[in-house]
Amino acid sequence: MSEPIKIDIWSDIACPWCYIGKRHLESGIASLGDEAPEVEITYHSFELAPDTPVDFEGSEVDFLAKHKGLPVERVQQMLQHVTGVAATAGLDYDLDALQHTKTLKAHELLHFAKEQGLQLELTERLLRAYFTEGRHVGRIEELVELGAEVGLDPEAAREALESGRYAAAVQADIAQAQAYGINGVPFFVIDGKYGISGAQPAEVFAEALTQVAGERDGAAA
Repeated sequence: MSEPIKIDIWSDIACPWCYIGKRHLESGIASLGDEAPEVEITYHSFELAPDTPVDFEGSEVDFLAKHKGLPVERVQQMLQHVTGVAATAGLDYDLDALQHTKTLKAHELLHFAKEQGLQLELTERLLRAYFTEGRHVGRIEELVELGAEVGLDPEAAREALESGRYAAAVQADIAQAQAYGINGVPFFVIDGKYGISGAQPAEVFAEALTQVAGERDGAAA
């Protein structure tokens, strides 16, 4: 196959199911072994809660109870459930340590990282920082530090964030999601034509990639 299969992923750093979906996609690709097609993964911005303040005072439970208007007990059950699902995907969530914040600047940094060929590395680093390490991914200084860990130039990253020059790219991604009818993440678009919503099991991703590869082979025959 000459061209890699494109996988476009709409995702938010503050979305617990997005990290789980990322692992399921990776597992689905790995399960195909030598039969796995070459893929090209691109992440696109989506803000689940754009009205969140950068320095939110309170816990994740506090935020969700207020934001979704749910009883605290229900929110605690939801978080326990997602923590359990994350564990089965090999992720060690620490939602008690999580620092809820606005993710706009994190998305801006991901667009900067994309230009540097480091978007995938930064996506993984930011998700881990947010969900397992209790890092604050809404502040520029913290983001610059995390970016440097995956190879981004700190001064260039800081300038990109302080100038806000990637804000339009973030909004363009969000507008594209709206055009596709995407109202929740993660959302995966495979080869520009197949949509997969949510953190589906690894087998779903493996089947979709196998189907696309087969269709391409058929068209080339």
